[in-house]
Amino acid sequence: MNLGLRAENEALLARVRAFVRDEIMPLEADYHAEIGKGDRWTYTDRQAEILEGLKAQAKSQGLWNFWLTDAEGGAGLTTVEYAFFAEEMGRTPMGAEVFNCNAPDTGNMEVFVKYGTDEMKTRWLAPLMEGDIRSAYLMTEPDVASSDATNISMSCARDGDDYVLNGEKWWATGAGDPRCAVYIVMVKTGGDDAPKHQRHSMIVVPADSPGIEKLRPMQVYGADDAPHGHMHIRYTDVRVPAENMLLGEGRGFEIAQGRLGPGRIHHCMRAIGQAEAALELMCGRALDREAFGKPLAQLGANYDILAEARMEIEQARLLCLKAAWMMDKGDARAAAPWIHQIKVVAPRVALKVVDEAVQMFGAQGISQDTPLAAMWTHLRTLRLADGPDAVHRRQVARAELRRYTQAQL
Repeated sequence: MNLGLRAENEALLARVRAFVRDEIMPLEADYHAEIGKGDRWTYTDRQAEILEGLKAQAKSQGLWNFWLTDAEGGAGLTTVEYAFFAEEMGRTPMGAEVFNCNAPDTGNMEVFVKYGTDEMKTRWLAPLMEGDIRSAYLMTEPDVASSDATNISMSCARDGDDYVLNGEKWWATGAGDPRCAVYIVMVKTGGDDAPKHQRHSMIVVPADSPGIEKLRPMQVYGADDAPHGHMHIRYTDVRVPAENMLLGEGRGFEIAQGRLGPGRIHHCMRAIGQAEAALELMCGRALDREAFGKPLAQLGANYDILAEARMEIEQARLLCLKAAWMMDKGDARAAAPWIHQIKVVAPRVALKVVDEAVQMFGAQGISQDTPLAAMWTHLRTLRLADGPDAVHRRQVARAELRRYTQAQL
């Protein structure tokens, strides 16, 4: 089992690491200080200058589209190798987009690569690959328990050459972004008499389609994440050309598994990067800050806390790499239990490390003077995004029990 980088990609990773630390992170404070100046749901001139400038710089250096783990249009990385790159990008909230490796766009681009028509690839995939537009993925609904996706109820009915969509979606990450041009939407096309995993479909919807109403930005622990956002959206008689249906009616779950598996791994890779960033901050604080005549590192159980953080990060990283290696083997069913495991473990470990870092910083740790509060909020949310912990643990347990019984669980 090879969980490392090929020699030719070690230098490339070093370049990404240096770009994150030397180019992106010094501009973070300037970028975030612009939020709320004027319309929260637009990018100020300064924000656009920073973000687009960094993207252009990264693209010109060939530091672009690492997520595409093959040689055509990407860096030719394996999923295992991409894990190391995503970890570095995860150290800063701006990192992924600068290298065009940001969610939900990577998952949507994978959908277009695998399942899109030539027209979809020209209209949507090409500008996404260039970083010219953004996209959103609409699955979760307010009135059903969407952790069981067979509950998804948005109506999608055929009417001549169109499909007509009615219903509501929420937590549509990125749908508030003024650059968001296209949605991929999970809808219900089959009746209750159809097999439950053949009742749903995915359809491509232009974001400016008549009948789409943004009801409100959802707040995450009181923050609206403007100008990107997580929107609550209503569809009222939204007409979409029939050719926008991906693969055909009833194949939504097939596409979802192809999309969510890589996406979950990518989230976990970036979470480990956040844990590393938090541990780095914590170590600096423990050595520089004094109380009761000693550095914080020498007080209480802080040695143990730092040691536990390092050991748990290493364990989480190895599990993430094992899941990535299973994906690289090409058997999605065999990889699934490992993806479920790391989707629980990585956010939980990272959240614990960030929480300990907050404690080390005291009141400053929950303020705007460190990135720790934003990290904590993101990681706590990640324990729900792409499925809550309980659902993933259920799948891990079912896979384990199948080894001992032939019963369907």
